[in-house]
Amino acid sequence: MGEERQGRDKEMPRNTEIKARVQDVAKLHKIAAELSQSSGEVLHQEDTFFNTPQGRLKLRVIKDKREELIYYERPDQEGPKCSDFVKVERKAGELSDDIKLLLSRSLGVKGSVKKTRTLYMVGQTRIHVDKVENLGDFMELEVMLNDDQSLEEGEKIALDLQEKLGVKQEDLLTGAYMDMILKQ
Repeated sequence: MGEERQGRDKEMPRNTEIKARVQDVAKLHKIAAELSQSSGEVLHQEDTFFNTPQGRLKLRVIKDKREELIYYERPDQEGPKCSDFVKVERKAGELSDDIKLLLSRSLGVKGSVKKTRTLYMVGQTRIHVDKVENLGDFMELEVMLNDDQSLEEGEKIALDLQEKLGVKQEDLLTGAYMDMILKQ
């Protein structure tokens, strides 16, 4: 791995993601709970997306927990895809009001997504079971890649979990929830 790549990895962590529509949310919760050996953590989130010339920029408010400003670049394709991202995280109430005002005025708001997310951890993978307001039930896998892991290794982990969770190829999605809301 060259110096250029190493420097980028320190700035922008990488993950491999899969997103899909969920047909049987109760079954998915059951399998995810078994795989993670937990009941999952329920998070109430609102993501405000801002206009950007490239990538995506969102302010995520996780009720009573924390706030995150996240910039990410990810191709819109079905199945496993690599996402490079930068995240700034603060305690609830420390970031959102001032940052939201600043970004709204400077970039403009694209829209917002409200969801109830149940988070399950399986090794280095975050399984999200999302109930998205005005869209329905979805699942996301985020395999957090270590610096020494290839995208192929992340894809292999993601595809293995996709199979274990019973997610079908025809349910895979390409874009973000915000894209789906804008198309309505």
